[in-house]
Amino acid sequence: TNRFPQHLAFAPIITRNENMFRIFSYLEAIAAGREPVLICGESGTGKELIARALHQLRNNERPWVAVNAAGLDDMVFSDTLFGHLKGAFTGADHARAGMIEKAADGVLFLDEIGDLSIPSQTKLLRLLQEREYFPLGSDQPRYLKARILVATNHDLKDRVEQGLFRKDLYYRLCSHRIDLPPLRRRPEDLLLLTEHFVEEAAEHFGKPSPRIPAELLSLLMEHDFPGNIRELRAMIFDAVGSCSDSTLPM
Repeated sequence: TNRFPQHLAFAPIITRNENMFRIFSYLEAIAAGREPVLICGESGTGKELIARALHQLRNNERPWVAVNAAGLDDMVFSDTLFGHLKGAFTGADHARAGMIEKAADGVLFLDEIGDLSIPSQTKLLRLLQEREYFPLGSDQPRYLKARILVATNHDLKDRVEQGLFRKDLYYRLCSHRIDLPPLRRRPEDLLLLTEHFVEEAAEHFGKPSPRIPAELLSLLMEHDFPGNIRELRAMIFDAVGSCSDSTLPM
């Protein structure tokens, strides 16, 4: 069970890890602000869960809008975020609100921000600096009211040095930075998470929860988990799904 009692926003995050508790305290401290938040961490460490916790701390009644930036070319990125007017380009038969407008005064979460093209990075920087944007085909500015949270599994400093990420945008995003520890640095959470996923998987497959043998836990403790919590969950679901005994297989 999560042993950090301060706020229900953290209930979905299963941990006893002190670094995670420090992150929770930091989130509470910055929740009321408007500055962007950069959430860094390896794939599968729970970056979106952290973003959702911050949204709930801020005001759960307000909108939550998530966009995965990976693979979006500049035109699609602009249209997705800013929207367009009717006739803005071939095929634009109707006006369409962008994700910024849909996020209103809530949270706009941009995942995989390290994969954005340089032209899209330039537009994002302008949006953060000016807090205004233009829907495609419009010369009338609209204004950003949402708080922007971004996440990446890349080392952005590295990408800045390689010329793949704008330095000014990197520093603009660093107003508040959260670095999530990988699962291998959270050994005290391994049993908690394993028990949670065994129960979840048993319910999913409609069978009783199998016992977790101590030997299996020892094997899990030795594993590096490059895919982190997502990898552990997939492993447990596979084991529980194929288990025909009262004990999880090794």
